[in-house]
Amino acid sequence: MADTLFQRLCIIGPGLIGGSIARMARARGDIAAHIVTTAKSQASRERVRELGFADTVAETLAEAVTGADCVILCVPVGVYAEVMAEIGPHLAPGAILTDAGSTKSSVVRDVRPHLPAYVRFVPAHPMAGTEHSGPDAGFPELFQGRYCIITPLEDTDPGALGKVRAMWERAGSMIETMDPATHDKVVAMVSHLPHLIAFTICSTADDLAEETREAVLKFAASGFRDFTRIAASDVDMWRDIFLNNRDALLEMLARFSEDAHALGRAVRWGQADFIEDRLARGRKIRRGLIERKQA
Repeated sequence: MADTLFQRLCIIGPGLIGGSIARMARARGDIAAHIVTTAKSQASRERVRELGFADTVAETLAEAVTGADCVILCVPVGVYAEVMAEIGPHLAPGAILTDAGSTKSSVVRDVRPHLPAYVRFVPAHPMAGTEHSGPDAGFPELFQGRYCIITPLEDTDPGALGKVRAMWERAGSMIETMDPATHDKVVAMVSHLPHLIAFTICSTADDLAEETREAVLKFAASGFRDFTRIAASDVDMWRDIFLNNRDALLEMLARFSEDAHALGRAVRWGQADFIEDRLARGRKIRRGLIERKQA
């Protein structure tokens, strides 16, 4: 198809994000003439073949990227260096390499040493997802109305940047650009810290005495259910995110801990005005999300 953005789009990692990109591209028809993907496990590759959202399911990384004019990394950020070492020699001259990783400074760090000079690199992060994972988890509407943050580097090719931007716009995303360090601080607050807290709350509940833990699970109110939903997210992915955005996450965790202790002191000493102020500020943030259609 002459009017597609890419002739051969390669998606490495057909899980929630990668599978949704492939399904979106297949549904639209103007993203790629041919969609190829590969997964680490044979079971995942077979499942993608059964689901049929890719034209080709390659057995190896080298086979997958050969001849592709766009390659999207949709694997946990902790394996980027390993994957790049394997695919680097097989990337086509002029190909665009982009990604969907939730950290950006570590991505640049791990990709650049293995990036051929003839490959154009455009780091990106679609701010979309669910708590589900694997080839069955994706759906073509995942990115509609959600932000995609692109973090171009000083040497990013403008033409490649334009194509990556166009792909996410066609997916229904709203585009923002920022530098990798700023991105990592922003997502540490709006994504990584909430996940850390949710995982921790579930761990705390699991550490309770058996009788109390069963009561927590039995009588969990909507607050506990809603807040801990994201604790069902993929373990490997979030382990890698926490470790690869360590500095920004720890900074936001320290600020949150100070604020939590302050609110706890207000509760202990009956400081109603302080409590009301914090609750009102929380409501204001929530209303802002609703107004921006992000909730």
